[in-house]
Amino acid sequence: MAEFFVEWGDVIWEGFLQTLTMTSISLVIAILIGLPLGILLVVTRQGGQSENRWLYQVLNWIINIIRSIPFIILLFFILPFTKLIAGTTIGVQGVIVPLVVYTAPYIARLMESALLEVDKGIVEAYQSMGISTTKIIWYVVVREARSGIILGLTIATIGLIGATAMAGLVGAGGLGDIAFQYGHLRFEPTVMYTTILVLIIMVQLIQSFGSQLAKRLKREG
Repeated sequence: MAEFFVEWGDVIWEGFLQTLTMTSISLVIAILIGLPLGILLVVTRQGGQSENRWLYQVLNWIINIIRSIPFIILLFFILPFTKLIAGTTIGVQGVIVPLVVYTAPYIARLMESALLEVDKGIVEAYQSMGISTTKIIWYVVVREARSGIILGLTIATIGLIGATAMAGLVGAGGLGDIAFQYGHLRFEPTVMYTTILVLIIMVQLIQSFGSQLAKRLKREG
């Protein structure tokens, strides 16, 4: 065991940090895009506070198309766009753009579902007081949907970690790349099992934290 960590410890640690970097940066940017998109889907849908059937249909169409494309295909399909935005298509920097493009629509859909679960009676009560739509959305609807939003973001984060496993195809590294390069191609099964174990622990910790935080927010109301 000691010999294994002496030989592979640094490699696995570097892969863990790369996975953590890709996941955290992509997640933050995807939330900044996905949450407003989710809100826009809710308010522009039929019966929404700012109903706009044309805008809703366009957004709905775009989100559905992006979500229907597997990440591995999307990764190569948007290479010119990635080059334009990030200045490179390789390494951690080169994979952030496709990870965001892949995750943001998913988060938008999850946010839409969470926000739609808020009791319409609460929204109507605040509308009757003459409170603006913007304030109702941010200070009432989003607040009431906090538990669902956290659960949605937990699911999105776990999915994002899975997507980073394919980042090695553009030289971004990460645990998935280590499992493939060393565990599979170089016939080092112990390395593969170790990276899988690290990924399982990461997912379990994120799921547990997200579930506990969602329960706490739900109790606080």
